[in-house]
Amino acid sequence: MKIQFHKNFEKQYKKLTPKLKLKIKERNVVFAADPFHSSFNNHALKGIYTGYRSINITGDFRMIYKLIGNDIALFVAIGSHSKLYQ
Repeated sequence: MKIQFHKNFEKQYKKLTPKLKLKIKERNVVFAADPFHSSFNNHALKGIYTGYRSINITGDFRMIYKLIGNDIALFVAIGSHSKLYQ
């Protein structure tokens, strides 16, 4: 699966700690090979994020993405569960 990043995602990513950025890069490698890996808890979202999906990065950290076609994931937001779903 090919991964693309929305500019909003890129802005949020720049504010993260180096340790968290490394974790995200590691998770993106796994995601590209298997988007539904069990460690992601990949699930569809409701409400304002209807049509989007969420994956876990750490215990409380999530990335939200939308599938574009069959093989492209557009990551649109990243943050803690409480900040993303307020």
